[in-house]
Amino acid sequence: MGRADARRAQAQESRGGKKSGGIRGLFTWKKLLGAFFGIVLLGMGAFGALYVYVDVPAANAMAERQSNVYKYSDGSVLARTGKGVNRQIVDLDEVPEKVQHAFVAAENKSFYKDQGVDLKGTTRALLNTVSGKGKQGGSTITQQYVKNYYLTQDPTVSRKLKELVISLKIDQQKSKDEILAGYINTAYYGRGASGIQAAAQAYYGVDAKDLDVSQGAYLASVLQAPSQYDWNSATDTGKKLVKERWAYTLRNMVEMKWLTESEKAGLEFPVPQKPKPAQGMEGQAGYLVEAANKELEKQGVTAEDREAGGWTFTLTVDKKRQKELEKAVDDQLESKLDREGNKVDATVQAGATSVDPKTGKVVALYGGEDYIKHYISNATRQDYQPASTFKPLVLASALENESKTQDGSLIGLNTVYDGTSKRPVVGSDTPFAPQNQDDQSYGPISVQKALNSSVNSVFAQMIVDVSPAAVKETALALGVPDKNFPERPAVTLGTMNASTWDMAGVYATLDNHGRKVTPHILQSAEHRDRTVNAEKPKREQVISRASADTVTKGLTGVVDAGSGGAANSPAYDAAAKTGTSENNKSAWFAGYTPELTTVVALFGEGDGGRKQVSLTGTANSGRASGSGFPARIWADYTLGALGGGSGKTFDLQDVEVGEVPAPPTPSDTPSEEPTPTEDPTPSDTPSETPSETPTDTPTSPTPPPPSSTPTTTPPTSPEFPPLPGDGDGQPGERPGSNGVAPQ
Repeated sequence: MGRADARRAQAQESRGGKKSGGIRGLFTWKKLLGAFFGIVLLGMGAFGALYVYVDVPAANAMAERQSNVYKYSDGSVLARTGKGVNRQIVDLDEVPEKVQHAFVAAENKSFYKDQGVDLKGTTRALLNTVSGKGKQGGSTITQQYVKNYYLTQDPTVSRKLKELVISLKIDQQKSKDEILAGYINTAYYGRGASGIQAAAQAYYGVDAKDLDVSQGAYLASVLQAPSQYDWNSATDTGKKLVKERWAYTLRNMVEMKWLTESEKAGLEFPVPQKPKPAQGMEGQAGYLVEAANKELEKQGVTAEDREAGGWTFTLTVDKKRQKELEKAVDDQLESKLDREGNKVDATVQAGATSVDPKTGKVVALYGGEDYIKHYISNATRQDYQPASTFKPLVLASALENESKTQDGSLIGLNTVYDGTSKRPVVGSDTPFAPQNQDDQSYGPISVQKALNSSVNSVFAQMIVDVSPAAVKETALALGVPDKNFPERPAVTLGTMNASTWDMAGVYATLDNHGRKVTPHILQSAEHRDRTVNAEKPKREQVISRASADTVTKGLTGVVDAGSGGAANSPAYDAAAKTGTSENNKSAWFAGYTPELTTVVALFGEGDGGRKQVSLTGTANSGRASGSGFPARIWADYTLGALGGGSGKTFDLQDVEVGEVPAPPTPSDTPSEEPTPTEDPTPSDTPSETPSETPTDTPTSPTPPPPSSTPTTTPPTSPEFPPLPGDGDGQPGERPGSNGVAPQ
């Protein structure tokens, strides 16, 4: 080999050696370790920057959204309202401790010790998200809480990284109890229930505070797959899996010393109840909620407060009595109506309010056929006249003011008036001569008998004797609203406006011996941050006990032997008054027992509520007076509400009989006429039955003895008994109409 060849070989060897040494140099262990630490440092720096950059955000829109719950007086749910979310947030101390532990055992045994994150699970979730495998579990309770409360359910890398950072921060900022409470209150359990309170109701029909450990373990288990693990809709596989999950939860509780083996051995799988739709505003619920909301406004809980959600409103409504009232209306009225085929039936609206006369609590209310179909509450509407249910208030005012007749006789139950139909009143600057029902004239008649048969002419004169101004003062004190209430004689026929709610309060005050009763439907309003208790209504004595008890005595006669006969029953002691307004546009029955005051009314409503129409022809029964459908509804409901009856009787004191006319002499009347007594009997009625043919002539020139027993009983029929009339609904009832000179 020459020198030149040797040099070329050496150069080639040299070049080859440099190339090999350069590649090995790039992957030395020192360089690789340095690169690894560099990446780690970059990652740490990036995470540190992310930790600083990502703040704990405000709660997302759904996390704090809650429903409001309205409950019956016994605590059972009446309705839920809210912005599409069935949730009530409860404090952790309202959840039994073993139930709390069940959630930790099911989801995150290390919860009380960890730093709020599971790096392994989070890394796995990130890799699955990047590779397109979707969502992956493995998060801690803190991470799940952060996802539910602060973030969204989106399966993205950015959301997962934020979840990790925020979870670390939250674990530093909040206690474990706060985090656990947030988790169980925001989690979705299926059946439309968000949060443990709604879930407890949806699956077991109880509040969260009443869950047992077995039920708690099921709810903790169902969180893993709500739709798959709901026992009612689960497949056999789903049922097997949720049972295994439930058992797994209990085993973990034993392992964590939160449950003993013997306790675990005694537990049975708690099969949930069948799902029920969340109670809404249909049926009577809407009317009850509406009445409660109106009362809440007066208590300072505004619509804005309610819209924020999270309230539990407990009403005074007795669930059993509410159902009895609904059933009575259905049985005695709705079942007899043909709303589709009968034009009159289509206009009929029923309303009722039932009150505890000792407390004023509204125990039942009927607002209409269905709140969804008819949003105006017939229980609280004030656009119809209460008619002759007002007449007892005229008597109450006469008694309270110790008023006298035109001839100077003190007014009481035995006081005699002229019951001639169309008789012009005496002593009034405003002419008034109302017609009695069917133009029936009674001649001289006692106040008791006039009350029994609701004789218009008697009470027209009585309001003049007392003065319309004094009667109005008494009526307002008793609770009649000052709506269309002029101080004129015609108001004796109840031509002002009032609701069944108003009149229930009035009659409850009479029932309560003259001590004011103000109906109220709100028992309490509770929120996590605020509690509102119902205001205690004033109990002042608005009329004397003697006046109130005298009216009650008179009204027992209406039931025992007058127009309220449909409510007469040996099962209870009752006092009541019927009423039918002008042209039969409304029909009323206001009555009470010693324990319950209830007012029922029918209204003729046309043109979508913009027009008042006649009820005549309802269910093809002729004139729909207060002695008909309203009285039968009242009787049916009262019997059921009292559990089949009551032995309590009215405790009446100092009944005012008024000036009793002297016994007639033998020369003036037949010798067999009985001698009047000082206290009229409840069966006091006109001795003559009103004829079907109207007459303008008084039936007798001689006053019938006030305590006389009726000689005849009105005929009855099982379906629609033609009871004595209500006494109004005739021309001349409204100021300015026939028989009344306009002022």
